[in-house]
Amino acid sequence: MSRRFAVVRAGYPHRMSRNLEGLSDKVPATGGTEDLVKVASVLDTVRIAGKAVLPTLAGGVIKRRPRVLAAAQKLRLDGPSIPLFQSLRHRYGPGPLRLRIPGRSIAVVLSGADVGRVLEGSPAPFTPATTEKKAALSHFQPHGVLISEQPERGERREYVESVLETERPLHEIAAAAVTVVEEETAALLENRGGELDWDAFNIAWWRIVRRVVLGDGARDDDEVTDLLAKLRRDANWAYLHPDKDETRRRFETRLRGHLDRAEPGSLAQVMATTSAGGEVDPVGQVPHWLFAFDAAGMVTLRTLALLATHPEQDTEARAEIDGLDLGAPQALPYLRASVLDTVRLWPTTPVLLRESTAETAWGEDTKLPAGTEFLVFTPFFHRDGESLPYADRFSPESWLDGSAQRKPALVPFSAGPGECPGRNVVLLVVSTMLANLVRAKRFRLVSPPPLSPGAPLPPTIDNFGLRFAVAEA
Repeated sequence: MSRRFAVVRAGYPHRMSRNLEGLSDKVPATGGTEDLVKVASVLDTVRIAGKAVLPTLAGGVIKRRPRVLAAAQKLRLDGPSIPLFQSLRHRYGPGPLRLRIPGRSIAVVLSGADVGRVLEGSPAPFTPATTEKKAALSHFQPHGVLISEQPERGERREYVESVLETERPLHEIAAAAVTVVEEETAALLENRGGELDWDAFNIAWWRIVRRVVLGDGARDDDEVTDLLAKLRRDANWAYLHPDKDETRRRFETRLRGHLDRAEPGSLAQVMATTSAGGEVDPVGQVPHWLFAFDAAGMVTLRTLALLATHPEQDTEARAEIDGLDLGAPQALPYLRASVLDTVRLWPTTPVLLRESTAETAWGEDTKLPAGTEFLVFTPFFHRDGESLPYADRFSPESWLDGSAQRKPALVPFSAGPGECPGRNVVLLVVSTMLANLVRAKRFRLVSPPPLSPGAPLPPTIDNFGLRFAVAEA
C-alpha cells in the first residue's frame, strides 16, 4: 500500500481498524496490580486543578477566549502540565488517579491503555453525557448526540452518521464543497494584498461553513453563527450561567429557515433526504456541526503556520497537489495527515470526559463507583515525550505510516463510538482549503510564536494572533 493511499485508512481510520490497531496497547479490565487505582494527595489534586483544569476552563472549553489564549501563549501556561502528568504517572503508577474532591468521584486517566478502554467503552459503561457536559452543551444543543442518553443517543448517532457519511473519505456533497472552498479561498486571497490574518481568514471560513452546511443562501448570514457564538460563550460557564431561551429561539428559527430550503450540494439537502426517527430532532444536531467547524478553522490556520515554517513539509504538501485538479474532490493524504498532527500538537478539545454508568473494576481488588467522571487530558498524551519520539515536532508522517494510530491515546477527533462523526467532512474542507492556499501563494509567518523544525514547538499557539506575509507562489 502506498503511503498516500494509506492515510485514507490511517489518517481517518475505520472504527474497526482503529480498534484492532490499538489492542496491543490495551490492558484487561481486571487482573494484575499495575493498573490499581491510587488516590492523589491533596497537594497533587490542587496541582492538577491549577496547572491543567483551570487554565483549560479559563481559555474557554466551548468557545475560545482570544485574550486568555494570547496570554497562555505568551506565558506558556500550558507547558507545566506535561511534566506534571508524567511525574504523577511515575509516582502513582499508570492506573486511574482518583482526585480528592469532596462529594465527587473523579479520576484522571494516566495511561494510553486506559484512554483506549474508556473511549471504546462508550456509551456504556463510560457515557459521554457527563454532568458537566450536559450543563454546558444544553445551552445550544439540548438534543445533541454527545449529551443524549440511551435509547435516544443510539437513534441520533445513527442519523448523524448517515447524514455525515462518517466512514467515507469523500462525502457525496464533496464536489459542491470543494467548489465552495475554491471560490471563497480565491476571494479571500484577492482581497488580502500582502498579508493574511485571523480576522480576514475567519470571515472567509464561516462563509465556507455556512454554504457547505446550510447552502449558498446562508453565505452572508453572520447573524445565525453570531447567535450560536453567544450561546457558546454562555456554555463556557455551564450551569453557572442561566439559559438564554430567547437567544436560542432566534438562533433555531434562523437555522431552521436555512435547513428548510435544503439547497442542492449542502448537508441540509442530505438531511432532507435522510429519514429520522421521532426522537432524533434533526435540526437539533446541526449546532454541534457548526461548533466543530469553528475548531476546524482554528486548525486550518495553525496548519498553515506549520507549513509556512517547515520547508520539508511545505515542499511535500506542494508536491502532493502538483498537477491535481483542485476543482474536483481529492483525498489529499499528506495534507490530511498534516491537519491530524496539528490537532495532536494543539488539541482543540483539551479535556475528554466520560462518566461511568456502572461500577468499574481496575485490577483484582479495586473498583470505582458508578458516576465516576474520568478525565482524559489530551495535551499530556499528545505531547508525552516518554512515549512519542516526535512529541514536540511536526510529524505528518506518523499518521501516514500508521504509527500514530497504534497509540490509543492519540485522539485528534476522540475515538471509539464517541469519535467525531463529521471527521471526514472536516478533513475534506480543511485539506481542500489548505491546498488552494498553498497552490496560490507563499506564506511567511510574521507573528509569534516562533515555529521551527529545529526547536520544540510551543505548548500553546494563539490562532487569533497569527499573521502571514503573502507572496506569489
